[in-house]
Amino acid sequence: MLRITLGGAALADFPTEQASAYVKLVFPQTNSSRPLLRTYTIRHQTAHSIDIDFALHDAKGPASSWAMNAQVGDCILVGGPGPKRLVTQPADNFIIAGDMTALPAISVNLAMLPLNATGFAIIEVTTRADIQTLEHPANMKLIWVIANEEAAQNRDNPLLAHIKALPQFSGLTSIWVACEFNGMKLIRKYLKERYDLPKAYFYTSSYWQKGHSEDEHKVAKSNDTE
Repeated sequence: MLRITLGGAALADFPTEQASAYVKLVFPQTNSSRPLLRTYTIRHQTAHSIDIDFALHDAKGPASSWAMNAQVGDCILVGGPGPKRLVTQPADNFIIAGDMTALPAISVNLAMLPLNATGFAIIEVTTRADIQTLEHPANMKLIWVIANEEAAQNRDNPLLAHIKALPQFSGLTSIWVACEFNGMKLIRKYLKERYDLPKAYFYTSSYWQKGHSEDEHKVAKSNDTE
């Protein structure tokens, strides 16, 4: 993960308290007049800046390449912010889960939970070097799922496997899940069968789709919603 801080006079009118909301970053393309839009979560905000965390990949795309080469004084267009989707409170227990693309939003969710919150946060990262120290209530257990270690053991969808291993909660459970599109659908199906919850307490979303562009993923999400 690479954190980029965006700030300056242009953020003077940016709404406050937008941690966990999403923005659209607009990346110019050298061989096209049409810019490239990518969606990111605001990890942290001050009066004059917002932090954006980039998940870096071996196959560097335009967004991660921009982030890795960004220098003090560089500019980028920011659209938004979009609405925040925080885990619903109050609840007796919480289940928060996601992969590295959701790590910024998960981090904000954990920090905003009440100190007496109980439950689990299951977070899939690529390697052990990607594990972060996160602010969280003492009774929220963090389970780090290491993707490259799970792959070595030929485990498909390790995030789902670790969710299935959780104990059954009683009382009102609040669920928040964000990850890859196909994995999200499997997790959603399993949790819906396991928990009968009010709609407001059951949030699942996909932040990306394996083998597809953001525009293609947007279409898949729309079709899935319908």
